[in-house]
Amino acid sequence: MDLSADRSRTTLKRHSSLSTLLAQFFGILAVILMLIWLLHYREGIEYGSDNPLKVLNVHIFLMYCGFLFLVGQAMMIYKTAYASHQVQKMVHGGLHLIGLVLGIVGICAVFRFHDQVNAKDMVSLHSWIGLTTFILLGLQWLFGAFTFLAPQSSSGTRTRMMPWHVLGGRALLYMGIVAALTGLMERATMIGQSTNAESRLINFTGLAILLFGVSVDFSVALGRYT
Repeated sequence: MDLSADRSRTTLKRHSSLSTLLAQFFGILAVILMLIWLLHYREGIEYGSDNPLKVLNVHIFLMYCGFLFLVGQAMMIYKTAYASHQVQKMVHGGLHLIGLVLGIVGICAVFRFHDQVNAKDMVSLHSWIGLTTFILLGLQWLFGAFTFLAPQSSSGTRTRMMPWHVLGGRALLYMGIVAALTGLMERATMIGQSTNAESRLINFTGLAILLFGVSVDFSVALGRYT
């Protein structure tokens, strides 16, 4: 019976590791494709620019490469890092915090862009999903910090809250993916007529982000049973 359980755990661990490798591949691929798109086909990336489109590109870049990518890494590292449990928790929380800080800069960039072009804020479905996800993830981080990092929190409380923390994180990951994909669609609509190469590049970037999110979720889900 114990031998069978050990074999099952070994199989799950192998599948979790494979999912982690796939997540790293698709996540880094999305970063590369996005940089090629923003630097080669669009105007570049610069927060302080007088060119509104360069400012908008800061939002696009930071909300995936700075926020969503780091959130995915934080979720996986809790189970995949070869370190003590306390170190895993600290790195998990630290990466989330860095992602949130970069996300704040990314959100400020899109509001700056709207001011530059005299556009209204918070009118698209993308903006509703994106800001809601960001706020909820910030609350999730605070909840995790007070529940799992605070020394006064009891082990019983941590045990009861852990399933909800994991479930909330996985749900917010998918909400972040939806926000990223709707953002890409919105930007593609703003561009209008673009070259076939650029259109394919945007589509492949979106697919890479989607597969990154799915792979992260598989890694987290399988990692819980190893």
